Order: sequence, then C-alpha cells, then structure tokens
Amino acid sequence: MILGIDKLHKLVKDKKLVEGLCQRELENPEGAGFDLRLDEVYEISGKSFLGIEERKTPDTKLLAKFNEDKKTSFVFKPGNYYLVKTIEKVNTPDDILILFRPRTTIFRSGMMLLTGNASPGYCGELNFGFVNLGPVDVEIELGARVVHAMFYKVDGKTHLYRGQWQGGRVTTDKKEKQV
Repeated sequence: MILGIDKLHKLVKDKKLVEGLCQRELENPEGAGFDLRLDEVYEISGKSFLGIEERKTPDTKLLAKFNEDKKTSFVFKPGNYYLVKTIEKVNTPDDILILFRPRTTIFRSGMMLLTGNASPGYCGELNFGFVNLGPVDVEIELGARVVHAMFYKVDGKTHLYRGQWQGGRVTTDKKEKQV
C-alpha cells in the first residue's frame, strides 16, 4: 500500500520521515509522495569491483553542490554518467520501504535516473545514478526537484538496513568487506 500525503505529513512531523523538505512539498505536494531535490553532482573514475564478499566503487570527484544563497546550474553532457545526491535526508521506519522514480521532465529531457530503494532502517541522504542519454546538453539548477519518492507500508516483519551506505556516503574509500 502506498502511503498518502496526509499520512506522510504526519510521519514527517512525528518521526522526521524526511528532513529538509522544501516548502512546496510541505504545503502543496502532488500525487502520493514527495519530490526530492538535487544537492550534489559527482563524476566517477578509476575502477570498480563487486565480489561475493568484498567491493570497491569507483573514485568520485565533486563537480557541483547546491548553495541556497546562490542560484547555480550544472550541465549534464550527452553520454556522461554521474552520481547525484539529494538535499533531503530520510529516516526510514521499520515498516516502510521507499521507492523512487524520476520526474517526467527528467526523461523528457533525455536523462535517465537510476535508482534503488531505501530499506526499512536506512537513514541518510540518497544517491542515484544520472546519465544523459540524449543528444543535447541538459542544464539543471541545483536545488531543482528531480526524483519522486513513494512510501510503501510493509505488511509483516522486516530486517532493518545495516549496510555500509547508511548515512548517505557516495563511494567506498578502498576495497571493503560487505556486511
């Protein structure tokens, strides 16, 4: 079951389900979820490894960061892959799972947003893959709404997230053992 805005606003107030929501999402959201905003943009380089017990993600370089005092944009170049982070932070209760979809303007502009989920127990900012599949530059203002979060009620017992991505880190510093 997808939670409606009335229940989401109550969870934001009572349990800090999502921290840092913009006024629009607090006062006049659309649909049954919240739009989340673009905070940071990273490029990746180097090498990646995913094994049975260990992993190493590529190196990252911060290219742009939202500053509420200064309006700035980032240009996503055709064919390039980026990691992006949200301004908002989630605090996912043990009975909720969050799934993500791009806002339609994103794919109408030739962009693809690659998402996962926020498992019960995950707390932190959210990271996604962003790739410009189109033939044109796509300029997006930092702080713009880029992803829609939908909150699902879990019926039954869950196991809380205990992974190393807790807190919203973007990459590994070195090869590490997976939890």
